[in-house]
Amino acid sequence: MIDALHGRNLIKGEWVATDRTFMSNPASGPAHQVFAGNAGLVDRAAQAAEEAFWSYGFSRREDRAAFLQAIANEIEARIEPITRIGSQETGLPIVRLQSECGRTANQLRLFARHIVDGAYLDRRVDPALPDRQPAPRPEIRMMQRPVGPVAVFGASNFPLAFSTAGGDTAAALAAGCPVLVKGHPAHPGTGEIVAEAILAAIKARGIAPGVFSLIQGDDRSVGEALVLHPLVKAVGFTGSLAGGRALFDLCASRAEPIPFFGELGSVNPVFVLPAALDARAEEMGRGWAASLAMGAGQFCTKPGIAFVPAGDAGDVFVAAAADALAAVSPQAMLTDGIVAAFCAGKQAFDDSDVIRKVVANNVQGRAAGASLYEISGDAFGADDTLAEEIFGPIGLVVRVARPEAMLPLAHCLSGQLTATLQIDDGDRPLAGRLLPVLERKAGRMLVNGYPTGVEVVDSMIHGGPYPASTNFGATSVGTLSIRRFLRPVAYQNVPLDLLPEDLAAFS
Repeated sequence: MIDALHGRNLIKGEWVATDRTFMSNPASGPAHQVFAGNAGLVDRAAQAAEEAFWSYGFSRREDRAAFLQAIANEIEARIEPITRIGSQETGLPIVRLQSECGRTANQLRLFARHIVDGAYLDRRVDPALPDRQPAPRPEIRMMQRPVGPVAVFGASNFPLAFSTAGGDTAAALAAGCPVLVKGHPAHPGTGEIVAEAILAAIKARGIAPGVFSLIQGDDRSVGEALVLHPLVKAVGFTGSLAGGRALFDLCASRAEPIPFFGELGSVNPVFVLPAALDARAEEMGRGWAASLAMGAGQFCTKPGIAFVPAGDAGDVFVAAAADALAAVSPQAMLTDGIVAAFCAGKQAFDDSDVIRKVVANNVQGRAAGASLYEISGDAFGADDTLAEEIFGPIGLVVRVARPEAMLPLAHCLSGQLTATLQIDDGDRPLAGRLLPVLERKAGRMLVNGYPTGVEVVDSMIHGGPYPASTNFGATSVGTLSIRRFLRPVAYQNVPLDLLPEDLAAFS
């Protein structure tokens, strides 16, 4: 229960206190004391993870799948205290957290099914050719193997689905990698209860206790110690561009550089083409506004910028979006830091000579109203900073003089998680020219939809070129995300009885 929170760190199956504490800063309800991790605790967790890897990394896929299923069951058994403390800490509605709890459990079960299937191993066999001339060929077999202990950073905006037992943790555990989680200071109590669920599953399945650790912290020291520890072999991160880039650079600076899989920022542009605009301008204005204001604009897939042709139909789009946003009640933002960054971005818009204020609501404490601004395509194209993410309920409409002017603006965009085309049949020629450009910019392409609401399925990609993510070939949602924590190993002339079981049995 919430009243029994102990604020300790989970290391090798034990809850550990330290000599320094910090207080949580909930949106509502009581604050809780939390024991802050340190470099010594990180070392203990990493040593335990390395020890666990020698059993867990070589375990049967079916056993790991059962472990993932057990974690899902234990989380669902705790849904009431998880969602209650989660709502207090983040200000997110309980119904939203209930849905996110279900998504978290479903992610774990999705990976359980995925590894039992075995296709992710990408097993390949080239038989020996002893009589080949001028030289014989040895037998060569290949499969994917886990990289070792993985550090995962909890995200502020998804205290369940992208945090303690979220997608990064699920993918790493599925791959056979022990996980060290850096808990997000915005929701330490939520992380604690989820970690209790993982610990219960560890005990029930007889897993080495070092397979999972939770280390709390309210400054950068724990995160830096994690990414620099020589036993950590990869990092999963969801957060700010500045914080993620700093950790990325630390990973690259190590004596043994390691991959840093970071999701850092995206404005998720929406391109409204003229035929669609003429047909349903008001509907699209309302739909775009609803998507960007969802969850106080704190989704990484928030469509923050819409490119809309000038003219009467575009005016209708803007007016509909303005009416919809004006009607949105102020919503709680996740942290004081996020509020400060949002206010700074909004103030820059307010102070600009080329941006027109359409709807501008103030921020009271951690509650933010939605705001809308408008700019010409020429002015937008002249200032790269306008295409940077502002995390929160704010949208910018870029009015282009001619629909074809969307093409050079699309070329100028940096990497994105998503890009959306709103089209009708008459827009297909222009859409056909935009799609190849946007495909090079984004990991997920949408037509006649909105990017908020990420389906957790095999085919989903949640990543993109920098700065959307630090590795354009990776995703943090969908079963393809397991590949981040695997590496291929080739076995040449290795006797079958020495090969991994999964590869020895494959032909």
